[in-house]
Amino acid sequence: MLLTVTTTRRPATDLGYLLVKHPDRVHRFDVPTGTAYVLYPEATDERCTAALLLDVDPQRLRAQHDAFALGQFVNDRPYAASSLLASALAKVFRSALRGASKDRPELVATPLPLTIRVPVLRGTTELATRLFEPLGWSVTATPIPLEPVLGGDSHYVGLELSGELTLAAALNHLYVLLPVLDDAKHYWVAPDEIDKLLRSGAGWLAAHPERVLIARRYLVHKRALTTTALQMLEGEEAEEPPAEEDAELPVHRKQSLADRRRDAVLAALAEVGASRVLDLGCGGGALLTALLKDRRYTEIVGTDVSARALEIAARRLRLDRMPERQRDRLKLWQSALTYRDDRLRGYDAAVLMEVIEHVDPPRLPALEASVFGHARPGAVVVTTPNAEYNVNYPGLTGLRHSDHRFEWSRAEFAAWAHTVAGAYGYSVTVRGVGDVDEITGSPTQLALFTAAPSEVTA
Repeated sequence: MLLTVTTTRRPATDLGYLLVKHPDRVHRFDVPTGTAYVLYPEATDERCTAALLLDVDPQRLRAQHDAFALGQFVNDRPYAASSLLASALAKVFRSALRGASKDRPELVATPLPLTIRVPVLRGTTELATRLFEPLGWSVTATPIPLEPVLGGDSHYVGLELSGELTLAAALNHLYVLLPVLDDAKHYWVAPDEIDKLLRSGAGWLAAHPERVLIARRYLVHKRALTTTALQMLEGEEAEEPPAEEDAELPVHRKQSLADRRRDAVLAALAEVGASRVLDLGCGGGALLTALLKDRRYTEIVGTDVSARALEIAARRLRLDRMPERQRDRLKLWQSALTYRDDRLRGYDAAVLMEVIEHVDPPRLPALEASVFGHARPGAVVVTTPNAEYNVNYPGLTGLRHSDHRFEWSRAEFAAWAHTVAGAYGYSVTVRGVGDVDEITGSPTQLALFTAAPSEVTA
């Protein structure tokens, strides 16, 4: 399989410095499933093309993954771009993917006129356009016809991308999206794939309109991994830098819904005067980061049923490098919200931010009993999507997230909140978060439950 990268920015041979591969040589690399070569079909000051050629060995491919055992000689893996090519790209162009160049550091952040060609990949014109066009690429995806005797088009396209981007951005787009187009991987997908996805998607994936599809396909439709990845992405804010001529002017950017939801939760915690706080279902730690920045919170506990999510939160918070005084304020515990946990009793407040909609409805009574009945914090803050608002998202069909078990209307959420408050001796107020639509309300709804002081567990 083949991938070529061409630039016409003079001197075009600087591409060799960015790729850390000299244009006058053929570079050979052993990879787990074959041999990768980097060569330059053309290398002049006006135009330079680097080609990555992957020669797949079917026997080594079989040894790498048993799924190919029966079809080792009858499959498209040696020819159609896939995760095999993405893995080779990551090994061969490691420095370029990181945006590192010892010899031309000034070029790393410089957008270059680039043309990328992948002659054969599995996918459709429509999907290739949906994936690459929002990233600034002009996309030409040409269906590859079947043999004339069969007629029609095959399941493959020839892809050409053109645009002005940094080389690192271009390579990271390819690294993530080639396996997404193919919708398969040649190796076992473990939780560390989340790190790869977020690292390569930094700066663009969170704002991509197809981020749910990308995460789901990249993580081979594993629900738990996809959920964790999307929870972490949800906390990122996609911002574009100001134009060069406006660099001295203040730039006002619209605050993301994730940030507004976080700020609404923090405001609710301040309203009840909480200092010892539980973040239940903390995921990758987006709220924990904000809580740690505010000294009013003297004890912060993040819990999640996923050990992997807690590892990611610890890494995001740089727990291993955190000053001891700050580290003493934070605890990360593995805990399931549908089971009683004595460690969670006696706190000023608990937060369930975008959590309840991930719980199967028959399990909600168990969550209510463990949080409101057993742990019984002085206040509980719950946020969840407003299903009525979904009509304002173009192209959205069904629920907002692949792992949501339900999404409630405003009336349904208010009814649930008042029922729970009455059952467990809390008062509750319900409010909206985000821009208000006259008909459908706000995109997020928030309930603040407060217990009478005498009702709080000591």
